[in-house]
Amino acid sequence: MLEDPTTTASSPAAWPAAYPQGYAVVDVETTGLARDDRIISAAVYRLDALGEVEDHWYTLVNPERDPGPVWIHGLTSEALEGAPLFADIAEEFAARLDGRVLVAHNAVFDWQMIAREYARAERQAPVRQRLCTIALSKELGLPLPNHKLATLAAHFGVVQRRAHHALDDARVLAEAFRPSLRAAAAGSVRLPLQECLPLTEWRDTAVPRIGRQPGGTGGYRPTSWRPSRKRPACPYPNPGRYEESGRLKQGMRVAFSGDTSTERDLLEDRAVDAGLHVSTSLSRLTSLLVTNDPDSGTSKVLKARQYGTPVVDEAAFGQLLEDVEPATEG
Repeated sequence: MLEDPTTTASSPAAWPAAYPQGYAVVDVETTGLARDDRIISAAVYRLDALGEVEDHWYTLVNPERDPGPVWIHGLTSEALEGAPLFADIAEEFAARLDGRVLVAHNAVFDWQMIAREYARAERQAPVRQRLCTIALSKELGLPLPNHKLATLAAHFGVVQRRAHHALDDARVLAEAFRPSLRAAAAGSVRLPLQECLPLTEWRDTAVPRIGRQPGGTGGYRPTSWRPSRKRPACPYPNPGRYEESGRLKQGMRVAFSGDTSTERDLLEDRAVDAGLHVSTSLSRLTSLLVTNDPDSGTSKVLKARQYGTPVVDEAAFGQLLEDVEPATEG
């Protein structure tokens, strides 16, 4: 009789020795996606080395500003007014992260929001590594039509009760992460761990306090609009298109389409710092298109299909930025 590899892998004796000893599955809800947006709720499910739940924790957080898109997360100014400030919950939050790998869906976003909050509080989060469940699902080759949390949950038969509620999203992710982790262990898959670099200082721009926005109706003011920025010319020649499963190379032309979890300016700055050419349009010379919605009908997505331009999502692009190949000399 053949053994179930998932069951076999769940035995400590069969577990890869290099795997982490514990995980903190995290979800944060925020006032928006920009650099100066704030956390308004946070949840942590602590898991042991085999992915079993140890405990969970949830808190509201007063962002000291307008709560943002209430129609998404459901948290109004009135609900948040009496909540603790982030500085008040920073110690308890840290205790639940300490010594564990931070696990999140599009982990770079959650980590950046957490790191900024700790920098504002003049502290550092005790996190050294993160694991993105989007990246893990790709490593496992899961047959997912997209990389939404609801899709990952459905794949493993996990029922989502309250989407965009931090505690339920963290629960759903913890339940979906367990079988993912065991499948990885059974196949001796290398976990796609990334280093977490803390912010050491922070300077806030002036933002409205919690409540009604000045000169308006008290609704959310989108932060995605930005004036055009003139960037210095990329000093490297275009080496051509990105090849699937390969590395980015300095000089590649990268275009972005649609909303991103990380503020677009910051994402583009990272690309430029890595030696890439950020393009505002898409042409036959474009090396790569980054979009979280490849099925949308935007002009860039349609042109990418027409030209055969490779397409990756934001999480995959973040992984690629960790190891960009230097430009060819001469």
